[in-house]
Amino acid sequence: MKNFPLAHATHPQWRMAAALVLAQLRAQLALPGANHPTLALLYITDHYVAEAEAILAHLSAELPEVTDWAGTVGVGIAATNVEYFDEPAMAVMLCDLPSDQYRVFSGVAPLGLGFEPHTALVHADGHTPELSELINEMAARTDSGYLFGGLAASRGESVQFALGGDGFIRGQGRSTGVFHGGLSGVAFGAGVSVVSRVTQGCCPVAGSHAITEAERNVVYQLDGEPALQVLLRELEVTLDEPEQALGAVRATLAGLVSPQDVAADGRAINRTGNFGSDVRVRHIIGLDPQRGGVALAELVEEGMQLAFCQRNVQAARADLMRICAEIREELEPEELPLTAGGLEAEPPVQTPKRMVGAVYVSCSGRGGPHFGGPSAELQIVRHALGDVPLIGFFAGGEIARHHIYGYTGVLTVFLSD
Repeated sequence: MKNFPLAHATHPQWRMAAALVLAQLRAQLALPGANHPTLALLYITDHYVAEAEAILAHLSAELPEVTDWAGTVGVGIAATNVEYFDEPAMAVMLCDLPSDQYRVFSGVAPLGLGFEPHTALVHADGHTPELSELINEMAARTDSGYLFGGLAASRGESVQFALGGDGFIRGQGRSTGVFHGGLSGVAFGAGVSVVSRVTQGCCPVAGSHAITEAERNVVYQLDGEPALQVLLRELEVTLDEPEQALGAVRATLAGLVSPQDVAADGRAINRTGNFGSDVRVRHIIGLDPQRGGVALAELVEEGMQLAFCQRNVQAARADLMRICAEIREELEPEELPLTAGGLEAEPPVQTPKRMVGAVYVSCSGRGGPHFGGPSAELQIVRHALGDVPLIGFFAGGEIARHHIYGYTGVLTVFLSD
């Protein structure tokens, strides 16, 4: 399996950007020994969202060997070493995968019998009713229980691309491949090898606490103490100085862990002082001084773990480098076990793997300045992983496993023997 062909471009006119993308792809497909993949991932910035149908129709007509398309819109998009924010841009990656090892799915082409998904790339509309339940259900349909992807992000309309060569529901007619609402994406079989990691963009203010009293989205007690009292103490502010207190609270978020995901030691923070991958960061949306409550943008329940946190550039950079290092470690051969004499008589045969493509979904609030400058986030990934072809978008929420995150990045790498 060769590296996935990747192309990206920016131009005020989408046809010019498409022409640049097609020229790059054709140059790579013309190389000696190049394969002709049948699956494409397409991401556009919201500047092009009104022309989504025309873009997909044009690209699929110009690349007739590509029978399957998936993707969505973001307020920014990502490619190897570069991000496009607040400018019209598109990116396409051709995934060189066996056609029997993936299926594109959507509202008019759901996953049917005869294909066993192992994992899936999921794009979703954040306004879809009961979205968390739909994502849980989708994760349960995969062998691994692991999804990766994100919520479309647009200052206008939100769209998803999902065009498959396997047909559509009878009676629905042929789809344009552009959808509004719901879920779509690509399910992958067990023959597609991936490594995926979640990186958090927030740093805990102090320790984590058990939620001991809550109602709907309001936390009233943490470890038996009024939640507002805990928050103010950790931020070192008081309501006697309301402007200072409100300023500190506005800069603070809450990291939550569901009861079933709480670690054996009952903590939400790992030994390095950072959040683990089970923590979901949510906004604080209100305070209740009378009852000592803190309202969050998430339904909460007793038994959850909560840690107040703040966005932190240094922590975000360090955690991004950490997950890249973990992915590289997955590719390195394990250390040889020692025998009694100190040497391994017959080292186990290990098939080396290499990265052939990557998908990176980052929060729309993380890119650019949050990492110190334009494209700094993508430059960190490239420096850590090398010149692996990478595509992605800046989302309104990130998906990993069965969770919807915020202020995170989800990096998934496709591997080849």
